[in-house]
Amino acid sequence: MNIDLIVIGKTDSSEVQALVSSYLKRLNFYTKVTLVTLPDLKNTRHISAESQKRQEGEMLLRQFADGDFVVLLDEKGEQMRSIDFSLWLQKRMNSGLRRLCFVIGGPYGFSKEVYARADGKISLSRMTFSHQIVRAIFAEQLYRAFTIIRNEPYHHE
Repeated sequence: MNIDLIVIGKTDSSEVQALVSSYLKRLNFYTKVTLVTLPDLKNTRHISAESQKRQEGEMLLRQFADGDFVVLLDEKGEQMRSIDFSLWLQKRMNSGLRRLCFVIGGPYGFSKEVYARADGKISLSRMTFSHQIVRAIFAEQLYRAFTIIRNEPYHHE
């Protein structure tokens, strides 16, 4: 199974970039994980939040193929403990999926069309994080899930 982490816009923080890169490198030991960075919209000060979500949504929808399992990282999603997430991930791997897409939207979230296409939603916390820092947090949780699946000593419980 291939995993794509699809994000809107580059991160300005070299520290966040370094963390994400580090976890993606570690993850590739377990499965192919690709970071897909879509371009930021230009002149967003002159467009409404709804218009921004719609335009970003159009870019996102072009990334998905038939048969992809699309999961939005969204504040309205299901919250899980790390162990539960590893079980969730193992089920997806056992189901024969070819491509699992985790999506981090822009600052205003997702358009209704992207919500309609999604196969699931996961929330990392009740707290709100910037869409940039979520990349590092999620990459670490994805790595943690694989170490749990493999019974490796990274996760302590």
